[in-house]
Amino acid sequence: MGLSGWAGEIIGQHEELLVVRQGGKVERVDTMKLGFQIGMVEEIAQWVHEATVALRPGEGIVLHTDGMPEAENAGRKFYGIERLCEVISQHVDRSAEEIRQAVIDEVTQFIGTHKVYDDITLVVLKQK
Repeated sequence: MGLSGWAGEIIGQHEELLVVRQGGKVERVDTMKLGFQIGMVEEIAQWVHEATVALRPGEGIVLHTDGMPEAENAGRKFYGIERLCEVISQHVDRSAEEIRQAVIDEVTQFIGTHKVYDDITLVVLKQK
């Protein structure tokens, strides 16, 4: 894609990859068919596949652990992947750091004083 963008491969099974497109659209990439969980069997090469994701300037990707959509509030409701996509979409024109902070602020407010049971990890990258 040269100077106009980036294309890269994603390999292995993990939480959905969120691709942030121009105009605020968040594309959800299912990675279940891209691999096998580490530690389940000794040799996983036959189950590892790849997919290509292309980004134009201003677009990005969001990687997260399952602790993000599975975070609970005091009412025992999950934060959810749809809510995560909505917050990302609302802040799509901001920097990667600002998007990350907006999501963290939203999740923190949603959880409130409820106990956190899992790690919450979030990485936001944007193509220049």
